[in-house]
Amino acid sequence: MNNEEMKRSLRELCRIESVAGIDVSDDAPYGAGCAQALDYALELCRRLGFETKLCENHRCGWAQIGAGETVVGILAHLDVVPAGSGWSHPAYDLTEENGRLYGRGVSDDKGPTIACIYAMKDILDAGISLKRCVRIIFGQSEESGDWDDMAYYREHEELPVFGFTPDADFPAIYGEKRLLNYKLTMPLEESGLLDIRGGSASNVVPDHCEARLLIDGRESCISASGKASHASTPEDGENAIAALAAKLASLLPQSPFVRFYRDRIGSSLNGELMGCALSDVESGKLTMNVGTVGVADDSIVMEIDVRAPVTFEAAAVTEPLRRAAAEYGIEVALTQDTPPVYMDKNGAVIAVLPPRFVLIVFIALP
Repeated sequence: MNNEEMKRSLRELCRIESVAGIDVSDDAPYGAGCAQALDYALELCRRLGFETKLCENHRCGWAQIGAGETVVGILAHLDVVPAGSGWSHPAYDLTEENGRLYGRGVSDDKGPTIACIYAMKDILDAGISLKRCVRIIFGQSEESGDWDDMAYYREHEELPVFGFTPDADFPAIYGEKRLLNYKLTMPLEESGLLDIRGGSASNVVPDHCEARLLIDGRESCISASGKASHASTPEDGENAIAALAAKLASLLPQSPFVRFYRDRIGSSLNGELMGCALSDVESGKLTMNVGTVGVADDSIVMEIDVRAPVTFEAAAVTEPLRRAAAEYGIEVALTQDTPPVYMDKNGAVIAVLPPRFVLIVFIALP
């Protein structure tokens, strides 16, 4: 494997702003940047000698080596979350500094994708005879949580008999919590606010939030800053929406929005104030992140990302959340329920993994 060639490919891929949902068209259903990233990945694989396929209207694509009647799948994704602010290096580029690489997607999931492509190239160049096809499947909507691309693949393409996704931690991830997204809506007029905006995606801890309100009859703007991180690890970030709500507590103490945030969310990360502080031995504590807040149709709308332990159903979170929100005149809609993935860490599959093999096992395509 040529490390410089691999880093050059990663740099070119990182320079593509493949945030899902921007400039969507018939031939770019997940956005122009995502389609461009898919084209780049397939062209790279073609140059390296792989068989490739671009599916209808850029819905998905794949590249493979080997031969046989069955397929082993590598599920990778080319989309990234919005860059946000506060980067010390260019977000959409590749910077190498003190032995580390910086850029949006370097660890999730463009870097691992490029690593898998070049690992497949090494196998191809070594002339190793494979009994199955090894196919890397390129997704474009993983971060948005839609996974419509994988639904399309499942309907139209050959399913792997087994596979993994290089989007994980060492040495193996044997489970993933239930992913729940909620939309909370309340009347703007009753909130005491004129406007409020914060966050870029539900699965990101927001690093900025601002609100407009009347103070002594004069319009004022209040803002707060935080630290972005992934919603699955909210403890690594600082939620700017929570910081702003704390500032508003003395200015709008009777606001249903402010009271709800103070009483039911606050600085809690695990649902304690909401009555859903769930936990299990298999996957640990529930996490909760208010990812976005905004105004739409004269209502304040919040998006909440919840990662529930694998042994619990959605109702264990939804029912307490709805009860808590109803006290403040807030409506709750469950907008996404992705079931958990769990494989016994002491079972046959995980137990036989080589100690230095990094992967996350998947059970089935969504």
